[in-house]
Amino acid sequence: MIRPVIAELPGSKIREVANAGLGRSDVLAFWFGESDEVTPAFVREAAVASLAAGETFYSHNLGLPELREALAGYTTALHGPVGPERIAVTSSGVNALMLAMQALAGAGDEVVAVVPVWPNLTAQPQILGAQVRRVPLKVERGAWRLDLPALLEAVTERTRVLLVNAPNNPTGWTLERAEQQALLEHCRRTGTWIVADEVYERLYYREGARCAPSFLDIATPEDRLVVVHSFSKSFLMTGWRLGWLVGPARLIEAMGKLIEFNTSCAPVFVQRAGLAGLAQAESFVPGLMVRLKHCRDTLLPALAALPGVSVAVPDGGMYAFFRVAGQDDSAAFAKRLVAEAGLGLAPGAAFGPEAEGWLRWCFASRDPARLTEGVGRLARALGL
Repeated sequence: MIRPVIAELPGSKIREVANAGLGRSDVLAFWFGESDEVTPAFVREAAVASLAAGETFYSHNLGLPELREALAGYTTALHGPVGPERIAVTSSGVNALMLAMQALAGAGDEVVAVVPVWPNLTAQPQILGAQVRRVPLKVERGAWRLDLPALLEAVTERTRVLLVNAPNNPTGWTLERAEQQALLEHCRRTGTWIVADEVYERLYYREGARCAPSFLDIATPEDRLVVVHSFSKSFLMTGWRLGWLVGPARLIEAMGKLIEFNTSCAPVFVQRAGLAGLAQAESFVPGLMVRLKHCRDTLLPALAALPGVSVAVPDGGMYAFFRVAGQDDSAAFAKRLVAEAGLGLAPGAAFGPEAEGWLRWCFASRDPARLTEGVGRLARALGL
């Protein structure tokens, strides 16, 4: 028989809503966490060249040495010195998260997670038999904020891992530097590992900032810290499944064994694509950020202008997270919007009970006019 914990895993509520709109060309789909822009040509061309050269064999478990060097340079430019010995290349960001959990948490261990959050993050430790304690963000005037005293109280000597995703999917909440410092110092005292999902760090909209605050800015190389990244968001490479993690060198060495037992290695042609993305990161990512900020600034005021809609402007990520007065069953409401308005959004319940009654709208769109049309469809569905 299948393990009960696996049998009892809930299905994706986002997929459930999306399945209701499959095959309908009239649906404006904003339910998945990806842009509708294709991967840049220079990235695709690098993969094609690698395949043409016959690079179809295994690589080092931890990734191509030149990719690890490039990732170390990219990370160093943003956060200070990080050597390649602290980098492991993974087959996607979610694979990096699972590897971190496999390395750090097992049956009976306690994992504290800041929620609401993408459900994969809390499901992974549960799959491994760990106990997940959820500490919710709190809503203040429509915006999600960290309840720092509650989180510090929840993390004790019994806590094996603190799991934090910031900028956050789905809320857009982002850790402040003082909060990071308080959490890092507290976890040093309790002996708790921090697993920081920072895949949205470049999708950050505060004036003059290249990226969101990172634990890497304030941590030492020996701290019990694993930072997870992905090429999916900032390089428009969701379907390529390429990520990386940064950790203490002693942990990364062991990661090679875990990668062998999970995927062996990331495909070489995909790693070549990642190298091409990194080589042109600073000529590409800032332009993407300008486009995403324009999308955010198109959608959020239009949503906020609708009667009964509560929404705050997020500092990071690619999502508007909002609620409509009187619509407390987010999955049912999302399905109704698909059926009656041709509008595809993700239900808040997909991200945990803390987000029930909310909806997530991915605003990463090539054509901001699609966002305006989507708001019009929402308004008509609400009888406005």
